[in-house]
Formats: sequence, structure tokens, C-alpha cells
Amino acid sequence: MLSLGVNIDHVATVRQARRAVEPDPVAAAVLAELGGADGITAHLREDRRHIQDRDVRLLRQMVRTHLNLEMACTEEMVALALAIQPDYVTLVPERREEVTTEGGLDVAGQQPRITQAVLTLQAAGIPVSLFIDPDAPQLLAAQASGAKFIELHTGRYAEAKGEAQQAQTLTQLENATAKAQALGLRVNAGHGLTYWNVGPIARILGIEELNIGHSIMARAMLVGMERAVREMKEAMFGRLERDGLFKIRSR
Repeated sequence: MLSLGVNIDHVATVRQARRAVEPDPVAAAVLAELGGADGITAHLREDRRHIQDRDVRLLRQMVRTHLNLEMACTEEMVALALAIQPDYVTLVPERREEVTTEGGLDVAGQQPRITQAVLTLQAAGIPVSLFIDPDAPQLLAAQASGAKFIELHTGRYAEAKGEAQQAQTLTQLENATAKAQALGLRVNAGHGLTYWNVGPIARILGIEELNIGHSIMARAMLVGMERAVREMKEAMFGRLERDGLFKIRSR
């Protein structure tokens, strides 16, 4: 069964805008689980722009589903993950100037460093996922690294202009999923997915989990966290689309 990982970073973004104590992303994670989240995702960035070390430590204690720690492939972050022991780690690219993650990790171009991080983490019992674009060289490099999972970057699909381009990017994701499975990799996906565009991605056979943050957090500000999470799961399986609440729209 396809599962939903809810990314709570933007709750911390609101908190850090005022350097305040609320809203608390740990409380948001609890409510997301009550709404049906199958996992909680948090990205501890090197510049600590949203999620803080304190958040990750408390999330490790409070999360009852599974905790996915997104992080850069650095010695500092590997050491922190070893100390906290999340259920799994997703290695992602980071650039200080970016608003959000702009693309997949260049595993092929950083093979030795990424492979060493994967080996270190997995030797400690922490499975590793690599956030990559749906491109053949990156899939092969991910397999060579020894990672258990990949997370396919769905940004091209989310930003596609018109039905033809959306269909093309969807086919790329379908082909990448099939190739990854043939290589022995387990497949997750995420980035830019919304209530309106998630349906076709959710129907790709072989994808195990979708990680979604911004769209759920934006809706949660209006209708509450539990309802926002429930509605995303319904959108994933087509129930909201059938009810006419969230129709898939092309750009």
C-alpha cells in the first residue's frame, strides 16, 4: 500500500520567522500522525533555517510511525544522524541561497563521498535513501553506492507546462521507477506534489511512499493539520477527485 510521509519543515519556518517557540513542529507531527500520516519527514539544514537540532531529538522520541531525516551529505550531519538514530535518512543536495531543494543529488558526480556516508549510516542500522532526478546515470550511481532506497525528485512533473509536458515527465518517472526496481532499489518520490497533481504519481506501480510538505502545510493553516493530512491521502487514492473536490489541473 502506498504511504504518505508528511514533511513538517514549514511549521518550523513560521516559528523561525519570529524566533519564537510556536508553532511547534513536534506538535504538528503528532497531529499529522493522528490525521493518518504514515511517516514524518524533517530536513535539518546546515544553516538551521527551519528545523532545529532540538526538533529532531524530540521528534525521535515522539514519532510513532517512522522518522525520515533529510540532510546534506556532510560529516556533521552523518554524526548527528548516528546520534539520533532516525528510522531512515534521505541524503539531499543543499545550496544556501535556494528557497527550496532545486534538484536531485548528483550521486554520479560525488560517488566516493556519498558511498562512504551510505556505508557509515547503514552499518549503524540506518537505511539510506538518495534524493535523485529520474535519470539513468543517477540510478546506476545510487545502486553502486549501496543505498537501500531512492526518492525520485518530482519537480519536473510538478512544474510541467501543459498536458503534453506533464505526460512526458510522468513517463520519465514511471520508467525510472521500473529501472530502479530492476536494480534492486526501493522507490519513494516527492517534491512539488499537491492535492491537484498527486493522483498520477500515486498510481505509479512500485513507488512505496510520497513525501509531501508545502501543500499539506498550506492547507493545514486553513483547515487544520489532521484534516489536511486526511485529504491528501484521499487525493492520493483518487477519492477527492471522484468527489469533485480536487480536480487535476494542468498548467
